[in-house]
Amino acid sequence: MASATREWQKINLAERELLEKHLGEVPVKLGAIAKDLGIDVKLSSLPLHISGQIAKTPAGYEIKINRHESRQRQRFTLAHELAHFLIHRDIIDRLGGTLTDNVLYRSGASENIEYEANRLASQIVMPEGALRDAYSRFGGTISESMVEVLAEQFGVSKAAMEIRMAA
Repeated sequence: MASATREWQKINLAERELLEKHLGEVPVKLGAIAKDLGIDVKLSSLPLHISGQIAKTPAGYEIKINRHESRQRQRFTLAHELAHFLIHRDIIDRLGGTLTDNVLYRSGASENIEYEANRLASQIVMPEGALRDAYSRFGGTISESMVEVLAEQFGVSKAAMEIRMAA
């Protein structure tokens, strides 16, 4: 399961356990994860090229998601920003308390940080155990129609599902 990945191991134990309790239900309730982590999430009118942002506030942390993007994109962006919180909080704080990701999930931080956030985001929004269960329901074969059905069930784009299944 996801617990074997490098990114997963970077999450502190208490937060890993919190995540685990949410990963059994599809689609994963990302808003509930954010709430349990004490993060305020807002749909915002961000500039067109900005997908999301995480910022430290006097009350804790806040994630803004661009309201003008597709629902699937918003879900992945929220998972991506949650991933930054979980494994890059020190970097957010060091960069002045705000990390903004453009539509290519690039923040100005190192590319490695963005790759890590993308990998962890895909593990959160498309948990391996749930994918294994779905895969077995389809008889262990991957077809285009299966990818479309799973993308719909998990609330992600077809492209995101294809990338996750190839990982």
